[in-house]
Amino acid sequence: MSESCLKKDFITVFYSGGSKPLENWSVSKLQTGHGKIRTDEEIRGFVLELISTNVATAFIQTPLTPLDSLKIKWPFVTLQLKNLKRYFAFEIQVLDDQGIKRRLRFANYQKKPKVGIFCTQMPLYLNPGWNQIQLNLPEYMRRAYGTNYVETVGMVVHANTRLRRIYFTRKLYPEEEKPSCFRVRIFPPKHKDTLSKNHSDNKTKEHPSSPRSDKS
Repeated sequence: MSESCLKKDFITVFYSGGSKPLENWSVSKLQTGHGKIRTDEEIRGFVLELISTNVATAFIQTPLTPLDSLKIKWPFVTLQLKNLKRYFAFEIQVLDDQGIKRRLRFANYQKKPKVGIFCTQMPLYLNPGWNQIQLNLPEYMRRAYGTNYVETVGMVVHANTRLRRIYFTRKLYPEEEKPSCFRVRIFPPKHKDTLSKNHSDNKTKEHPSSPRSDKS
């Protein structure tokens, strides 16, 4: 299948490299910390960096108004984000076949699952560096509430993280089958000492030193 055809099977709700990445998102008033687009050295691309000492009050949210709905019926969601080794959380609001809106909340400071009537809280385990979190939303709804997933209503992403992309799909795709723009490519770091050594070697070649006399 061509890459252009595959892109039709991906619904992006956030992309940090777009011309207006926060066009359909509201941003909380950050009293401490910041939310800004910057370049990540590992992926060599633009990301949204959310940093705050207060995770609860620092977030981005879609849709813009609480009464609206994303109305995304596709069951799988993927978040491409970076582990900053700080507290972090996100949540997804979904509608089930009982007509009830429920929230699935994931946090790396949550110790164990906790199921409430309208909100389920889940531990979030992140690898060092960049992560791709893939969630099967119908499965979470069946396990937590015994109901069927209808659609995604909204999303909230809290500090602290670097966010690249959030997208929905009808199925989970292996990495090699995704369009290139939906993959996370990690570049090797640029070592300053290597660059300095190469610069020094070039200077040595241009200005050779006197031959060394060996003492026998």
